Amino acid sequence: MEPLSLDALSEIDTHLSDEERMVRDSVRRFVRERYAARAGELFEEERFPVELIPELAELGVLGAGLKGYGCAGMSAVEYGLILQELEYGDGGLRSFVSVQGSLAMYAIHAYGSEEQKQKYLPEMAQGKLIGCFGLTEPDSGSDPGSMTTRARRDGDSWVLSGTKMWITNSPLAHLAVVWAKVDDGGPESIQGFIVERGARGFETPKIHGKMSLRASETGEIVLDECRVPASAILPNKRGLGGPLGCLTQARFGISWGVLGAAKACFESTVEYARTRVQFGVPIASKQLMQERLVEMAVEIVKGDLLALHFGRIKDRHGRLRPEQVSLCKRENVRTALDVARSCRAVLGGNGILLEYPAIRHMLNLESVYTYEGTHEVHTLVLGKALTGLDAF
Repeated sequence: MEPLSLDALSEIDTHLSDEERMVRDSVRRFVRERYAARAGELFEEERFPVELIPELAELGVLGAGLKGYGCAGMSAVEYGLILQELEYGDGGLRSFVSVQGSLAMYAIHAYGSEEQKQKYLPEMAQGKLIGCFGLTEPDSGSDPGSMTTRARRDGDSWVLSGTKMWITNSPLAHLAVVWAKVDDGGPESIQGFIVERGARGFETPKIHGKMSLRASETGEIVLDECRVPASAILPNKRGLGGPLGCLTQARFGISWGVLGAAKACFESTVEYARTRVQFGVPIASKQLMQERLVEMAVEIVKGDLLALHFGRIKDRHGRLRPEQVSLCKRENVRTALDVARSCRAVLGGNGILLEYPAIRHMLNLESVYTYEGTHEVHTLVLGKALTGLDAF
């Protein structure tokens, strides 16, 4: 008897349009044919495959959810499906696309001047310009309002000083969207700036030695009296709501992407359990093993339906409540991490080998559990919404 696939179990395709299935399947082919076979090697080498960027651009996945300026203008559900297929390959692949589109490009699209949009977005959509997003600092993670990066006006220029940490894409980025407090103001004085590679006092050293998201380029942004022209400021948003609005977009995508990692772990583990013989029979025939696999499958299907539900709401109304995004990100990341850990256990000693995807996805998901709002922060966001009381 052939095993039932997760998609067949959920009947997810019956809820998708022809266009949505076409978008998903084109990215699925790309990941399976161009990335999957060397995912372990890229993780081991701590290398992002920059040679694939033109192909990603050709698929229309860079800034896929944005309209105009050479962007594909896809729906929220289509964008989510894209990220799920990319993370099936590796979280580093999904992170590259997510940061480029949902953070760097979205910030320019939502808050930039028309001149900035025309200058940057078409080439970013084509993968000719790579962007990063500078918010997190060494001592300012869950509390971005406490950032110490400052910007001061000096004639026709702005001078930026500070350090950003854990910045995806920064070592290879041509530009950075950097958030800074203007002079000595509080959180409401936070302003976005576009800093181009080559600006004096702008450096992006790579972070080495990561045991997670190794196939993602991660670095710092060091701003040492970095001078940028007045035209570098993002004029249409001021305050902490600017970067948080970008993060809401990215978190929505993450809630889809992590399910791709869970599915990659699950599918490879089912195949392994059906062929791994112990005590004379495949381990998949054991009741305890079937219970473990069923629990994983049920949680993945629930995550798929949760993401699809909120994706439909986003497409219908143009936005989601931040609390809804927190719910979806929190639950689906937890599900994916639990699945990856369980799959690693089923694989036994083989589970620590890069030959199988479980340990790689498990390590990647440990970062996703933390970044763009930790599990605990999203818990408090929901707690505040449900009780009306702030526990931060």
